[in-house]
Amino acid sequence: MMPLSYKGRAKEILEAAGANDYDLIRIAAGDRFFEGLLMPRPEILDDEHVVLKLANGYNIGIHVSKISSIEILERAKGPSRPRLPKAESRPGLPKVPIVVTGGTIASRVDYATGAVKPTETPEELIDLIPEIAEIANVSYVPLMTKLSEDIRPEEWSQIAQKVADELNSGASGVVVAHGTDTMHYTASALAFMLENLDRPVVLVGSQRSIDRPSTDAVLNVMAAVRVAAEGPMAESVIVMHGSSSDDFAWVIRGVRARKMHTSRRDAFMPINEPPLAKVDEKGIEVLNPRFRRRSEEPSEVVARVEIEPKVALVYSWPGIDPEFLEAVASSGYRGIVLAGTGLGHVPNRVVGRIRTLVDSGIPVVVTSQCIFGRVDLKVYSTGRNMLEAGVIPAADTLPEVATVKLMIALGRGLEGRELWNFMTTSQAGELTESISPSAYPPCFGGR
Repeated sequence: MMPLSYKGRAKEILEAAGANDYDLIRIAAGDRFFEGLLMPRPEILDDEHVVLKLANGYNIGIHVSKISSIEILERAKGPSRPRLPKAESRPGLPKVPIVVTGGTIASRVDYATGAVKPTETPEELIDLIPEIAEIANVSYVPLMTKLSEDIRPEEWSQIAQKVADELNSGASGVVVAHGTDTMHYTASALAFMLENLDRPVVLVGSQRSIDRPSTDAVLNVMAAVRVAAEGPMAESVIVMHGSSSDDFAWVIRGVRARKMHTSRRDAFMPINEPPLAKVDEKGIEVLNPRFRRRSEEPSEVVARVEIEPKVALVYSWPGIDPEFLEAVASSGYRGIVLAGTGLGHVPNRVVGRIRTLVDSGIPVVVTSQCIFGRVDLKVYSTGRNMLEAGVIPAADTLPEVATVKLMIALGRGLEGRELWNFMTTSQAGELTESISPSAYPPCFGGR
């Protein structure tokens, strides 16, 4: 028998009827009747409503003042813990492992608190989407169970190594199930860390957990598996809903993606370039052919996982003081990415402190807070002063991507001109080299 999670007036009425969580019950409310599973009630909510999950999958709340009777139709059988189906390998289908790191796509609703928490059985992801078995021989690879905000830079290295291992074991492509909030950071890290990449690495997530009727996980996962199995690109990409409906998904270069909405299903969009492809029930339609191509003869993928996590991303604002940057450096940070205003500017009062940091060996990379466009520090005197102070302009690299890139550059021990060249040259399609890096004289640290 499942315990009853309700309190107050709702609990009194349900206990009088002998009902417990997940019982199938019929409630009479006035001249209407409602049948469904008695759902647990989050403890943070009121005691005035009883919640049923109807046969159509949606929940309904019934105010206790309207309830005239409760009839128990069937007792709860207890929670089930589905396991990954032991699907047999199907000849002719490509091999696609799904590396699970956590996030909403591998989460469920905790009805005790009303919050979304990582599921203990992420095998449900595959069990609930059997259609992917028609696309590829899918395997489940558990790596970690973390919400994306808890994934640290050091763990990008773990993900990169696992992806490389799977690719080198014969996978046609790899899907990484990941939380959406920091997915573009991880996608960028994989783009920079995986050398000789000749097959797709597809990050996928969902805005709504898979146990919700409005989940976006089904389309996202099916599209991600298809791209990993058949996609022509050999890059780290993000595959997510392209509209608020369940009609298609975008394939976005990982180093060009940004989450643009907190909750919409079509939250991700590419910045400063079109999406690489569109995926729907018809297949994969290439929209932007400027990507590294899948190789017909796979080679060994190398994961270069060195990283320096102590890089700060700082947004300039009108009240920023020089002491703020000094405080960041004094906290042990070895590099700073400055998201400047407009073309990449910071207040002139900060420029002198930037010069001091650069001279002490702490690189300062400049990006823009603007969503679109690129840094240009040669237009105004402020930008020229910043160049003279030794900043490294990152063209149209997104601030988050520049942060990941600088972490990797410092992890590899790059400094001076090597660091300048690395940060101002496209490594994985993260910047557009329409302006030659030589247009900005390297003055990092006076070298």
